[in-house]
Amino acid sequence: MADACNHHDHHVHQGLGSGPLLEALAEAESRCAASQERLTPPRRRVLELLLSADAPLKAYDLIAAYGPAGEPAKPPTVYRALEFLERLGFAHRIESLNAYVPCRIAGGHSAAFLICDCCGEAAEFHPDLGAPLAEAGALGYALRTVTLEARGLCAACQAG
Repeated sequence: MADACNHHDHHVHQGLGSGPLLEALAEAESRCAASQERLTPPRRRVLELLLSADAPLKAYDLIAAYGPAGEPAKPPTVYRALEFLERLGFAHRIESLNAYVPCRIAGGHSAAFLICDCCGEAAEFHPDLGAPLAEAGALGYALRTVTLEARGLCAACQAG
């Protein structure tokens, strides 16, 4: 992120407020139950932090913010929760930022992000990966996941 970015007030709040947050957590509970998985309290807390955030969060941000009274979590607690949330499609890791975001698109899909080099916003979108997936198959690859990261400037930073 550029140090000169001083127009964060132009960005749309992406984190969920209390009502939508509770709905998203209830949906996660349902999805876990349907797949015979458990959304344990640590997994739920990490998901809650991701859903409430306005920007991608690094694992150490999650560790520091974990406790309701400000006490940090033990790192393995957060890393195990993140691994679970990624595996079930509740969260994505943005490799270039070494940070995590909640999945904003329901259902299994390839992750794609537009990342602003100025303010750090990461917008998730649903890419058309038909041709690249076909090309991978033609080359003998059986892909499990695809994550696309495109960098540039968001609309607010361009208008800046």
